[in-house]
Amino acid sequence: MSLTLLLDLDDTLLQTHLEQFIPAYFAALSRYLAAQVDPQTMLAALAAGTRKMLSNQDPALTLRQVFDAEFFGSLEADRAVLDPLIDRFYDEIFPTLAPLTARRPEAVALVDWAFAQGYRVAIATDPLFPLKANLHRLRFAGLAPERYTFALVSAYETFHFTKSHAAYFSEFVGRLGWPEGPVVMVGNDAERDLAPARALGLPTFWINGDKAAGSDDEAGPRGSLSDVRAWIESADLKSLNPRFEAQASILALLLGAPAAIAALADEIPAACWTWRPAPGEWALTEVLGHLRDTELEINQPRLQRLLREEEPFISARDSNAWAAERQYLAQDGAGALQEFLSARKALLADLNGLTDADWSLKARHSIFGPTTLGEMVGFMAQHDRLHIQQIWKILHPVK
Repeated sequence: MSLTLLLDLDDTLLQTHLEQFIPAYFAALSRYLAAQVDPQTMLAALAAGTRKMLSNQDPALTLRQVFDAEFFGSLEADRAVLDPLIDRFYDEIFPTLAPLTARRPEAVALVDWAFAQGYRVAIATDPLFPLKANLHRLRFAGLAPERYTFALVSAYETFHFTKSHAAYFSEFVGRLGWPEGPVVMVGNDAERDLAPARALGLPTFWINGDKAAGSDDEAGPRGSLSDVRAWIESADLKSLNPRFEAQASILALLLGAPAAIAALADEIPAACWTWRPAPGEWALTEVLGHLRDTELEINQPRLQRLLREEEPFISARDSNAWAAERQYLAQDGAGALQEFLSARKALLADLNGLTDADWSLKARHSIFGPTTLGEMVGFMAQHDRLHIQQIWKILHPVK
């Protein structure tokens, strides 16, 4: 059984001391752009943009879009001039910040071992930096992306949530195609690495040398970075499978999944949106049309019936037949994606206002029998995951 290993970067794989690194990084960028923007104005704009990213919960907006709207909106400068300068900063100046960090040899040993086991290794770093900066920081750690084929490195260009939200981990695992089997998050920050991952339902390992590996409390097993290998080797891998059962987990799935779908769709060239990976299988445009109509015509009406009626009878609908009946392949896939995102945000607005008692409301389903609102919403999240796996297969067809 293969394992997917999510590794934090700052103060896990790389000794960073963010409270020192971030001010130095912001100061260097401000100095570099001083001819275009007053450094104090620049620092204020950087801080404001970062705050906006930290609070974003819109699956239709990447963190870069959120940051740029605040950052460039605060500056009286020509973006056409600033953008290439900022890009050059990450090429030429950002690498000079390496002395503010320190390598951890045990990090390289862990990553080498994980790749040797055939595990899928991904870098789940808080996506507050551009991808270029995160790739440089991997080089600082001795984990150059030219040598290591990481499955994913989160960055602000393509991610929609920061690590303080469980939806970040939902989006992250969705971006990996919702792999079956064990998924583990390893990090040093109990609040930003571990609590949101555990809220989603992922097993975690806390990099904290105060206790021996294997001791368990609310933060899960803990130990040094060198203890991670022994912990995984001694574990029953089936015990490391994610569990998406709690209310918070389901809500995080429903928020993170559309963000992951949007990011995966962006990896497929527009000209290929109508390409089918095999006869009888759906193209991306068909998947998106199906998701949109399921949200509008099944998920939303069912939720409203459960809230209005006492133990309503819910009949099953064959939404799979709609692809041919409604000729999804001839529709506008990009438009369907935006309509799905809007519909999902409306559904989440309704769900986020429910009480625990609402989640226990009863219904009868023509296939599943007696059920509850919570279970029905869980089916919606499972439906998302199945179609994310389908989109992943379009991106990675079997040769």
